[in-house]
Amino acid sequence: MARIIGAVACSHTPTIGFAYDKAKQQDPVWSPIFEAFEPARRWLEDSRPDALFFIYNDHVSSFFFDHYSAFSLGVGEQHAVADEGGGARDLPALAGHPALAQHIGRSLVADEFDMSFFQDRALDHGVFSPLSLLCAHEPAWPVPVIPLQVGVLQSPVPSARRCWRLGQALRRAIESYPEDLKVAIVATGGLSHQVHGERAGFNNTGWDAQFLELIENDPVRLTEMTQAELATLGGAEGAEVIMWLVMRGALSSNIRKTHQSYYLPSMTGIATAVYENLASPPAAGEVQRHRRHMDEPLAGIEALEGTYPFTLETSVRAYRLNRFLHGMTRPAHRAAFLADPESAFETAALTEQERDLLRRRDWRGLIRYGVIFFMLEKLGAVIGVSNLHIYAAMRGQTLEAFQQTRNAPGALYSVAGKDAAPQAWDKAATPPAR
Repeated sequence: MARIIGAVACSHTPTIGFAYDKAKQQDPVWSPIFEAFEPARRWLEDSRPDALFFIYNDHVSSFFFDHYSAFSLGVGEQHAVADEGGGARDLPALAGHPALAQHIGRSLVADEFDMSFFQDRALDHGVFSPLSLLCAHEPAWPVPVIPLQVGVLQSPVPSARRCWRLGQALRRAIESYPEDLKVAIVATGGLSHQVHGERAGFNNTGWDAQFLELIENDPVRLTEMTQAELATLGGAEGAEVIMWLVMRGALSSNIRKTHQSYYLPSMTGIATAVYENLASPPAAGEVQRHRRHMDEPLAGIEALEGTYPFTLETSVRAYRLNRFLHGMTRPAHRAAFLADPESAFETAALTEQERDLLRRRDWRGLIRYGVIFFMLEKLGAVIGVSNLHIYAAMRGQTLEAFQQTRNAPGALYSVAGKDAAPQAWDKAATPPAR
């Protein structure tokens, strides 16, 4: 069973990454930042967690307002460094922990948190700025990271109470994971600062000190505060400290603070803290009940013959191939595929198995491999195969035999648009592999 060993809380201002990249360790202006992070770095090094659960907010680097979610969980295998405008920092990509992330995602949704999930998105200074000082990382980072991006930039934002409750649900998720793993939580953001408008440069060191006392000893009081109240005390952007409540909710009420620091060099109150978790083990039956609760939504679906739920595990495993087929929505990609399929496969680094499934138009094999149906209909539209041809092939029938099971046997259709290949509805789809 996995367990939460403790947490690091810290600011994620880009000045931290700047100081590291410019080797400012001995500069008297910047050295207090390095000194503040050193005890947290040692704690992580000594405790040797198997995974870090990292709570941050993106700064409109990888996430934009065309789709902006309250809580977005990274479930992929790797997380690159985001380019925030002047080129990405020279840091290695982070390994993810897909198995634990998928378990956490299933658990949070079972507990009625409407999560979104991401893969193949780079992480910005919200993660890499503090992580630069928390872990040695040459040639690689020592521990996999599961990132949780919290949407705190566009109102309405999640409430302080919702973040606290998410942390409580996160504890249930981690403690119900069957592997014997040590997990550390890292909460980032804050403290007081405002970076926009005539109030830019606002700080409140008195509130910062009070917040650090409350998050340790009386966090429930913080859950009652509104975004406006937090902004009044700590600045508009300082209201992002609600992310610390996710961390604090995931810990036991009994914690031991082993380190705390505070430094205000310029725009942001930079704090670091380490909290060791003094949680008692789950009570008898608690973990088993929660696992049954997680399994309930899909319980029994395995009995439905020919049915393959598209789960987080499937999404991660077949991500490369689904991404390739999703590319059929882009004119240049589909043109390259039609002109030279083998070169398109090579560019996408598809495996030989994936290429073979596509060459043979093995619709049923593609579904079993992990391709979601809506990628198949995009491929069908590009190559001139109707949805009905695909349905028939998946059932192992001719089109004519399948159409006899429909109320309108002459109805053939596709999602093909005006630029699609000629729709040759009078030809059968390639027979499925048997």
